[in-house]
Amino acid sequence: MASQETLVDRDAVPPVLTDKEGSGPERTDVVDWDSPNDPENPMNWPKWKRIGHVALVSIIVFLVNLSTTISAPGSGILMKDFRQTNAIVGSLTISIFLLGFTLGPLLMAPLSELYGRLIVYHLSIAAFIAFLLGCGWSGNIVCFLILRFIAGCAASSPSTIGGGTVADVIPVEQRGAAMAVTALGPILAPVIGPVAGGFIAQKLGWRWTFWIVGIAAGVWLAAAVLLMRETYAPIILERKAAQLRKKTGDMALQAKGRQNVSTLVHLGRGLSRPLKLLVLSPVVLLLSIYVAFVFGLMFLCFSTYSAVFIKQYHFSVGVSGLTYLGQGIGMITGLILFGALSDRILKARAAKQHMGEMTPEERLPLMVYFTPIIPIGFFWYGWTAQEKVQWIAPIVGTSFIGLGNLFVMLPAQIYLVDAFGPKAAASALAANSLLRSLFGTFLPLAAPHLYANLGYGWGNSIFGFLALAFIPVPVLFYKYGAYLRTRFQVRL
Repeated sequence: MASQETLVDRDAVPPVLTDKEGSGPERTDVVDWDSPNDPENPMNWPKWKRIGHVALVSIIVFLVNLSTTISAPGSGILMKDFRQTNAIVGSLTISIFLLGFTLGPLLMAPLSELYGRLIVYHLSIAAFIAFLLGCGWSGNIVCFLILRFIAGCAASSPSTIGGGTVADVIPVEQRGAAMAVTALGPILAPVIGPVAGGFIAQKLGWRWTFWIVGIAAGVWLAAAVLLMRETYAPIILERKAAQLRKKTGDMALQAKGRQNVSTLVHLGRGLSRPLKLLVLSPVVLLLSIYVAFVFGLMFLCFSTYSAVFIKQYHFSVGVSGLTYLGQGIGMITGLILFGALSDRILKARAAKQHMGEMTPEERLPLMVYFTPIIPIGFFWYGWTAQEKVQWIAPIVGTSFIGLGNLFVMLPAQIYLVDAFGPKAAASALAANSLLRSLFGTFLPLAAPHLYANLGYGWGNSIFGFLALAFIPVPVLFYKYGAYLRTRFQVRL
């Protein structure tokens, strides 16, 4: 080993040095931050720089989610251009993007741990832009669907590792507000997308719904290359350790937090953990099925609103995009209510029933209370559209669907984080995301035949009755969730 004097070279960045047994002047082989105030630690960056990284992450999360639905109002024009008449293919042009969100996270998360978050952002968003532009240049439906699926895989990276970036630069006590900002993208973008997409498709053509998002993502990528830096601490420390190994010749130096495993082993672990939880944990499986069903219903609505209002109310393509605002207003209202009520209910019930202890199950009362709103929304929307009641009536029905959806998906995510803790929460959320994206891809494919055979009234009533059947689920989790968590523990 090199001597300590060698390590304290003026041109080198010295590691934290301690005795191997923790009691003497000799150092360990672990390279850590120099001090709690080390400026290389992203937590110690200037405030403007840390907020800037959160802002950039929030913007790209918004853009990739915008791409999920911005093409929905123009799907009819797209189908005519490609000379397609199959309604299932029409739904697939929108939902296949989500299939990429199913597979992408299983690779993005472990890759970011191996190579850092920055390179994953750069390469994945570059691929997203390339395949998104390719969608606009597609000459046939097969080429379009393949390119849209690959674009979805690449686009999954910000949603997968964006929370990690926020955790890298924002302290725990300030993290809630930052996470709320990044959460606005998945909530607002699928609603704003069709509103803008309807007018873009009508005035410029459906291809521009892809090109405009691609151009915006290109501007973001240029800004990210110039302004973003690596935030993942083990990667920064590994680079620091590599510099020290080069300067000192001490090849035993290792960065704190780095695991010496092969790429294949690391990727294998990243793939297997969510799948193990999905198969072996009843809590993850059952709650994920419920969330996936609700998410699938949401995208079923997104893929059919334009057709319903164009056919029943003779809206133009541009105006049909505005009909998505009903569900969006419901979700925004739900977000405001959730922010105002969630922590209050958690603390009040914990103090009353658990002697102040906050259990994960106390996140679920709002889900219990608001779940019945979803079937009400489907009955209202379906039958008012079927009977061609004044157009505002079905839009009001969709706002109930959006409100109920939010009070299922958001409490479920927080419940999984609280129930599985920092070590397994990411895997639990990945399992939830996997099922959710699968339902979001394939459930909308049932809508065209269902509406064709049963009409909008009974067609939406089928989904309403299914939503009614799920009403006991959060009640059962509230009562028996703690037992299931402790009885069926999964070793990862």
